[in-house]
Amino acid sequence: MSSAPVLLEMRSITKTFPGVTALADVNLVVKEGEIHAICGENGAGKSTLMKVLSGVHPHGSYTGEIVYRGDTVRFHDIRASEQAGIVIIHQELALVPGMSITENIFLGNEPRKRGSIDWKAAQHRALELMEQVGLKEDPDTLVKDIGVGKQQLVEIAKAFAKDVKLLILDEPTAALNETDSQHLLDLLRGFRDRGITSIMISHKLNEIEAVADTITILRDGRTIESLDVEADGVNEDRIVRGMVGRELDSRFPDHTPDIGEVFFEVRDWTVRHPASDERLVCKGSTFTVRRGEIVGFAGLMGAGRTELAMSLFGRSYGTFLSGRVFKDGKEIHLKTVSEAIRQGLAYVSEDRKSIGLNLLDDIKTSMVAAKLSKISRHQVIDPVREHRIAEEYRQSLRIKTPGVDEEVVKLSGGNQQKVVLAKWMFTDPDLLILDEPTRGIDVGAKYEIYGIIQRLVGEGKGVIVISSELPELIGLCDRIYTVFEGAITGEVTRRDANPELLMKQMTSMKKTPSP
Repeated sequence: MSSAPVLLEMRSITKTFPGVTALADVNLVVKEGEIHAICGENGAGKSTLMKVLSGVHPHGSYTGEIVYRGDTVRFHDIRASEQAGIVIIHQELALVPGMSITENIFLGNEPRKRGSIDWKAAQHRALELMEQVGLKEDPDTLVKDIGVGKQQLVEIAKAFAKDVKLLILDEPTAALNETDSQHLLDLLRGFRDRGITSIMISHKLNEIEAVADTITILRDGRTIESLDVEADGVNEDRIVRGMVGRELDSRFPDHTPDIGEVFFEVRDWTVRHPASDERLVCKGSTFTVRRGEIVGFAGLMGAGRTELAMSLFGRSYGTFLSGRVFKDGKEIHLKTVSEAIRQGLAYVSEDRKSIGLNLLDDIKTSMVAAKLSKISRHQVIDPVREHRIAEEYRQSLRIKTPGVDEEVVKLSGGNQQKVVLAKWMFTDPDLLILDEPTRGIDVGAKYEIYGIIQRLVGEGKGVIVISSELPELIGLCDRIYTVFEGAITGEVTRRDANPELLMKQMTSMKKTPSP
């Protein structure tokens, strides 16, 4: 790859926002036909750099120079970069759910014949593009009726419709299961074989190590280094050292659990799918949580982990059929979210941007939103107390922001996740349910969030962690339940947990005995 010609150079790129320098003299060199990964902690400037390249941040809003295919370019909007063959696929997919695959692929780029859209040509071309990306669907299928993995392929087909030369993918596998992730990585390898260049931003270091030819590491808005994966013998530990500026002896903070008695118990919890009377998303689920304990839930995508959590949290998913919940030996009823909060439950959603936060709110408003009564007198919010409490959480959780009056949308993913945690910690829960708490955030922010979880259980609370990453569950949890097709299929202690055993129990209805 070292002999390949240079496709792109970004020279001395500096980009500032009010009160924040997002990029400071950043340099990037990408060669033709390579997969170039960009790594860094949340807030390092990765997405900002790609938005500069793609015209989201237009020429004139930054300083520095972009040289593409030997010419200096000045993109004033995203359409200009797309016309040059640079297409960016953001983590939040830009698809219209109520439109078909064909309509989404050509949205704003429709083939025309005598002044009208030529849908016959569009569908024929859509089939060709879908074949290129390995998407086997009817092109008339609505996007809302296909899974996230296939939606990602629609985005890539959409890029190919624009004659892409440089494909930029921002966290492309963050919301994908293992099978879909592997398919996408295989696609990128295939594109490389065809001479298409890709830039990939990802926090999944094992995927980067497996697929990237070159890695550029950013830290605090600056270029730290670029590594040739093969020549430099790059592994995950080497990437981490560049990202955080030091060795991480362990991905998890040291923790000695102090586990007490069972205080939360669910018995025979059964819930029906909201749109299908014949489908059960929870099938007689029974589990316990002890004080001071971190309990994990492992399962493949669609196994029913999130459905179980949401249905417990005020029956906010599905149709409740049967089951009982006990706290401190007494039966409790959780018929609404308000009741669940009053009973000491909190639920951090896997989708922080759509469900967990209102991105247009400021930080202090978001932090107190789940229990306004704590900062109110006679139903009037005390702004001084609101600001003081939010500032305390900002400092204790080390949220990187100039102040709590900033909008949440301006924060990096890891800092947004900390705001969600603060929001639910403010309710002072006895049981905190965390659904994919570290999805899409970097290794340094993960370490900090693991520390927050350990601090909570150290106070005698119980924590449930739902995660698709088995190493995370094994490294963090005291016990792990496995889920398959809505049923709990096993229970494993930290001592006995390993990926092979968990995967076996995650893919079979046969229950294994508890240790």
